[in-house]
Amino acid sequence: MLRIVCYLRSHKLEEVKTAIAATGVSGMTVSDVRGCGNSPESAAWFGTEGFLVPLPIRSKIEVVIPESRKDDVVATILENARTGEHGDGKIFVERITDAIRIRTKERGSAAV
Repeated sequence: MLRIVCYLRSHKLEEVKTAIAATGVSGMTVSDVRGCGNSPESAAWFGTEGFLVPLPIRSKIEVVIPESRKDDVVATILENARTGEHGDGKIFVERITDAIRIRTKERGSAAV
């Protein structure tokens, strides 16, 4: 099993969620997050007053899928999240060694 973690522009969230669901992925976790990639918080000035420009709000999508679905899901995210501009986001692919459904104690892919 793999966990796909995607950080993307918030205005692309609904489009990406719908596209992922259309691939047959049945569960996902979505969060609002703040962060920066290669552009850290920066100082700005308004008159003589300095202030930090806040980190942008982004959306985070997490899905756990069989390894055989990786290329399809990643391609779907790329196709629907990409604008071609700086700040489009990142996709991370992580190996999941086990999953346990608390209610039934099922393990592995049956728990997902």
